Amino acid sequence: MTSFDDILEEAGKFGRCQKRIFALLCMVSMPWAGVYVGIVFQGFTPDHWCRDSAVVERRQACGWSLAESRRLTVPLVNSSGVLQPSTCEQFQVDWNTTDLTCDSKELNLDRTPTTGCTEGWEYDYEGRRSFVTEFDLVCADAWLVDMYQATLNVGFLVGSIAIGYLADRFGRKMSFLMSNLLNGIAGILVAVAPDYVSLLIFRTLYGFGVKGGWVAGYVLITEIVGVEFRRTVGVVYQMFFSVGILILPLLAYFITDWRWLQVVITAPYILFLSYYWFIPESPRWLLSQNKKSKAVEITEAMAKENKMTLSKNIETLTDDNAESTIASFMDLIRTPKMRKHTFILSYNWFTSAIVYQGLIMRLGILGGNVYIDFLISGLVEFPAAFLILFTIERIGRRLPFATANFVAGASCFITACIPDSMFWFKTVVACIGRLGITMAFEMVVFVNTELYPTFVSLAAKSSPKATTQNKYYHLNVSEPSPVCSQSYPCIKFNTISMLKS
Repeated sequence: MTSFDDILEEAGKFGRCQKRIFALLCMVSMPWAGVYVGIVFQGFTPDHWCRDSAVVERRQACGWSLAESRRLTVPLVNSSGVLQPSTCEQFQVDWNTTDLTCDSKELNLDRTPTTGCTEGWEYDYEGRRSFVTEFDLVCADAWLVDMYQATLNVGFLVGSIAIGYLADRFGRKMSFLMSNLLNGIAGILVAVAPDYVSLLIFRTLYGFGVKGGWVAGYVLITEIVGVEFRRTVGVVYQMFFSVGILILPLLAYFITDWRWLQVVITAPYILFLSYYWFIPESPRWLLSQNKKSKAVEITEAMAKENKMTLSKNIETLTDDNAESTIASFMDLIRTPKMRKHTFILSYNWFTSAIVYQGLIMRLGILGGNVYIDFLISGLVEFPAAFLILFTIERIGRRLPFATANFVAGASCFITACIPDSMFWFKTVVACIGRLGITMAFEMVVFVNTELYPTFVSLAAKSSPKATTQNKYYHLNVSEPSPVCSQSYPCIKFNTISMLKS
């Protein structure tokens, strides 16, 4: 019998066909950057202060500047040792009973009582409109900006599980396409949301499809290339997220309305629906579903595009991973060693996501030019991919992984201790942390999907050589585990399979 890996030897492990599909799928990572960290621009909070309609009318009549009208509206408060206009309080003055002329420079309101904002807020837009300014998410409602991002992460969580299961049930290609259809619809709904509650609902749906579709594309590309190319394509696939990071501030600079920026971020997902005609289903998945004729057809087309000739008897093609096995979430915590590794990797996923997003937001609020800050910090991410590819084959996984996490953590502690007055030094240290956490984030992804370093112990299926011993199944889509042997064979399957119940 001929395995798919044997056929790839002749069809081409990473030929023209795989390179074309890989290039197309890498495009999927770029708009994801806009979805994940676009809040820096879409949720931008400009300078703001309480609105007083009487002062606004006088400003328009007298031609005052915003600074002049703000002086008559809000008190000065002590912020980090510096007196600055308050953002959440205003003078409690009835201007209808007070003489307010155009010459009000000598008007002293220092002893005037204050109150909270009663008529909303005014914003110094600086040319940019965000959902913060549209829905007044400031002061007591400022926490709702974080809720906007939290709902996205809820969608990520549920979508990764659900679409992972669907990818195992209905195929990688179909799940990928359905995810992009959902992304296109939900993304447009976010752009036209009439109120904040509906914005959160649509944002959750958006996250549901985005992460799951990205994972389906990741699995698809790793399943059609040779074993030795899987690490490289996995890391580079993620690196295109950093390309999207560089494109995002350029888009945001020219598209100053958050709704139109949302439309532009969503548009690629609609274009990705055309991939129906350009990418195939995974032959490995087809073989696991006993759809050998379709798998043979796709494999022959790949060989033809790669200008290779298949000499082996492809009609005897079988899936070397197709031995029946059922995995569930309980398998991830069934044994003490399995629990330890699962909890460690889960914790790494959590910390990587939190620290990465925190550093993204920190570089967006340091007080400099948000576009330049974002662009510089995005450039820092590129060395991460090259460091991973350079180190993992030379010194292993654990040392680079641990070092990256240590650098990120230390940088965060140091950044917190640096005063805001040392702006550039603080930015440099934060960028070093960004490099570390990017490297850690990218490594935790392929460690989970390609080199998951634990094993699920399952009872052996009855077979001509079956014994009462347990078999060990390696949770990855790459090479067998070092402990695999004739007595303990390894059945390989990807992370999406782990979610099957």
